[in-house]
Amino acid sequence: MYPDYSISRIILAMLLLSLVGANGHVLAGKQWSDAELALLKMQWIGSLPELPADPGNRYADNPAAASFGHRLFFDTRFSANGKVSCAICHIPQNAFTDGRATARGIGDTSRSTPTIIGVAHSPWFFWDGRSDSQWSQALGPMENTVEHGGNRVQYARILFDDPQYRAIYENLFGSLPDLDDKKRFPPDASPVGNGKSLRQWQSMTAADRDAVNRVYANMGKAIAAYERRLMPGPSRFDRYAEALLDGRIKETEKHLSRQEVAGLKLFIGKARCVTCHQGPLFTNHGFHNVGTPDPATRKPDYLPAIIYMFMDKPEPDQGRYLGIQQALSSEFNCLGKYSDAGESECAELKYANTDHRATLGAFKVPTLRNVSRTAPYTHAGIFPTLRDVVQHYNTPPEAPVGHSELRPLGLSRQELEQIVDFLDSLDSPVNANPELLRSPE
Repeated sequence: MYPDYSISRIILAMLLLSLVGANGHVLAGKQWSDAELALLKMQWIGSLPELPADPGNRYADNPAAASFGHRLFFDTRFSANGKVSCAICHIPQNAFTDGRATARGIGDTSRSTPTIIGVAHSPWFFWDGRSDSQWSQALGPMENTVEHGGNRVQYARILFDDPQYRAIYENLFGSLPDLDDKKRFPPDASPVGNGKSLRQWQSMTAADRDAVNRVYANMGKAIAAYERRLMPGPSRFDRYAEALLDGRIKETEKHLSRQEVAGLKLFIGKARCVTCHQGPLFTNHGFHNVGTPDPATRKPDYLPAIIYMFMDKPEPDQGRYLGIQQALSSEFNCLGKYSDAGESECAELKYANTDHRATLGAFKVPTLRNVSRTAPYTHAGIFPTLRDVVQHYNTPPEAPVGHSELRPLGLSRQELEQIVDFLDSLDSPVNANPELLRSPE
């Protein structure tokens, strides 16, 4: 499991902040207490632990699997129209996001594209955590009707028909099933489809369905092996923190401006950002309801309020409440037959919080690394700028569903600008082989 950057550590640090007082260090024109320095060290990228193992994926750290996954990630053949790949939404030059409010593949989705840089450190995937591993997450978009839009039999046949892919796959995972027999393996068959594709899936024998599922799961495991190699590099904040912690006081001025330092102090203090955006990836990997406006329930500007009042309205996105139920029921979860984990290695799934009050309207806390490059923001891309985001936290509205955890912060306009300036200092290059950041030849 992922090391516990728990709320208790933050509470302890905040208590220390109140106790240390004048025992702090005057550095770069600012007073940093011992407790504040401890918080800065916790956020510093040098405190990022080794990448935890993925017990459900025995190929997670296999270089050959990563190379195969790299190919799959960029290959548009794995889609209904031959035009969509993972890299269409996770664009390397955009910090592996797409710059859109909501992702677009075959059609338009209802959620934004999160970055995948460093996400291998997380125990949950997607905005609602409906996958409990990186390899199972990779499978969801492949059959989603508005993302890749294809199906698992189609994809297995691509591997079977392509001599190079077939050789790579069989060297890694063993023999592919005999997909030449189209009576046994219909061209378009999927358990998540409807109509013809679902009927064709149901016409297959249990053994043949299992064989295809294993091929499909192995594709996800290879893609995850590739994505595990995409980590954030040190940012200006990290260079500042390292110099500060090493006592190289004069050097700190090269890395952050006074405005940015003021924003950092607010981030770990008065603004309470570090409560959730804690740890070297600036996320606690948890789920919180922060009252984000839901575009599905927003009144269109052209409609008079009196008419909108009496209209049937769509349900707001319920977030983690439905996401954890999907994770628990997934055939590709940690406890499923396609996972390589033992039951004792699946504690995150077995003991996941399913409480309605804690999960309704809650969404995953995103990393803030490279945040200035990943607009627009929130799970539905509601806010176009970071200024909009911090203003939302400063004066939070009622939640569209569930109960918002936010309370007004009472920050001034200048303080909000300082926080935004600090967030800009979290940009950095991807810490990965440059060849992994482009389509393989």
